[in-house]
Order: sequence, then C-alpha cells, then structure tokens
Amino acid sequence: MLKYSAVELGSPLILAPMADVTDRQFRLLLKRMGGIGLVTMEFISSRDIHIRHKRLATILQYSPEERPISIQIYGSDPDLMAEAARFVEDHGADVCDINMGCPANKILKGCAGARLMADLPLARQIIRRCRASVSIALTVKFRAGMDDDRLSYLELGRICQDEGADAVALHPRTAKQMYSGRAEWSRITDLKKILSIPVIGNGDVERPEDVVRMMGETGCDGVMIGRASMKNPWIYRQASSLLRGEAPEEPTLVDRRDLILEHFRLLRAQEEPRRVMHKLRTFTGWYTRGLPEGRDLRVRIGSLESPDHFIRAVMDFFNSQAA
Repeated sequence: MLKYSAVELGSPLILAPMADVTDRQFRLLLKRMGGIGLVTMEFISSRDIHIRHKRLATILQYSPEERPISIQIYGSDPDLMAEAARFVEDHGADVCDINMGCPANKILKGCAGARLMADLPLARQIIRRCRASVSIALTVKFRAGMDDDRLSYLELGRICQDEGADAVALHPRTAKQMYSGRAEWSRITDLKKILSIPVIGNGDVERPEDVVRMMGETGCDGVMIGRASMKNPWIYRQASSLLRGEAPEEPTLVDRRDLILEHFRLLRAQEEPRRVMHKLRTFTGWYTRGLPEGRDLRVRIGSLESPDHFIRAVMDFFNSQAA
C-alpha cells in the first residue's frame, strides 16, 4: 500500500496536475472509473493565493468523492509558499504538492517551477518553510535538471527527504527538453536507490503496459500519469488490472459515448455556458482520437454554439459508428 505520511492511496497510480485539464469534472470522472489512487488539481500560484485571486473560487472546488486529493502550489518566495501551503491545508487538501518541475517559460522567468533546480539553497528553504507550515502530507515534483549539463535531481531528492517531504515525483526529462525526446527512466531508478521516501515515476507513460514496465524497470513506488489520461481516461483502471495480473478491458463505443455525455452533464451543471462549450470541444477531441471518422466529429463540434446541438452531434456520431 502506497502511503504519503498518514494518507493511504488505494492505488499507486496518480493523476498529474495539468493546467486547464485537471479540473473538478475531469478528476471526478477519473475517480469514478476506478484504479486511481490520488488526483491532483492544476497548479496554483502562491501569489494568487496571497492576494486571494478571484479565479481561486473556481479552481479550488472539489467533491469529497475525489479524496484523497492533492493541491499543487508554485512560486519562488519562501514566505508566500509557506502561506500557500497553509492555505492548502486550511482548504482541506490531503496533500500539498510543491511544483519544482514546470518547464514553461513564463514560470521559469519568475524563478519558479524547474528554475528552482538551478538554485538548490532556495529550493531547500521553500521545502523547509512549507514543511514547518503544515501537518498534512507534503510532496515535491521535479525534473532531472535545467539541462543535461545541470542535472540536479539526485541532490534535490536528498534535500526533499532531509527537509521532511513525504514523497517525491520525478519527470526525468530536463526543463530544456520540455516534452521532446524520451524520458530517461534510468534516472528514476537512480533516485529510488538513494531515497527511503516514496519515489513516483512520471514521463512517457502512454499505455497501461507502460505503468507495469516503469514500475518493473525502475522500482518506483507509484506512477504519475499526465497527457495519456486525456487520450485514454480508462488507463488507470486498465493499468490496475495489469498490476493484479488480470487482462485490462478496452472501452466500448458505448463507454466512450457515455463518458462524453457524463462529462458534458457535469460541466453543464457546474460551469458557465461559455466555458462548457470550450471545454467539451477540447475533451471530445481527445476522447475521439483513434476512432474512425473521429475527425469529422471534431470538425463538426468546432462550429456548434448550443449545448443541445452538441448532444445531438455526439449521439449522431456514435449511432453511425455502431451502425
């Protein structure tokens, strides 16, 4: 059983935080499908928390059904990060996660995210301050380093453990790589060898079989899945079956249709109309990847304006697929 301090995860599979993706509707859908041990909100700026930005009211909503839930924070000011960690705990999160791995330029320019891997004394100070500020589980997600000449993941891993982090997650690409090339899983192996706290692997997990292979090759304690969750939301359930030695079930056309319609129902009940259509166009595009004539549906829904027209388009598409 994978544990972060007192938090028991029913599965070693974790949803990676993704901006504009891991919202409350998507997290709840994944949780209901089964196989997932921990869901994570999209990351939140410590400065936004400090000023109580109006967007927090939307981002920070979650259902008790999602638990255990992790909220990820980022920033470069130790005082603001400690304040943000306290806010996360007060908001009822089970886990506070510190982002030290985001490679986006706008985050790096603020000396946050993966940029902290180039300033390990500051990274240590942030982790120390956050640890002293909360009693809930504290985790840190990071990359291999800024680039191949500045690989600092082993040292940062030791810092995390020394300063009381309950687990770490490693995406073994560098910040310079962004998402290009291949993730060097051997770095996860190296990190696992030197730490006693749980090590979560991340990167290039595209199929359920990759989960089993990563855990087998690296010895990691769990696997964090990001973009593959959008293409195949069933990946957690399928990977859990493989880990139990069972054959995974492939989603049927009816499963895919019902997923889209359930996602739509949740969005319609919880979001403003403008965001409903935007999000459904985005997610339906992912959900229909690889299906015959899936592109036709994606083109069609791009021009639709009303929710009722959207439902009709989805039903027509799946009826034609079944025929």
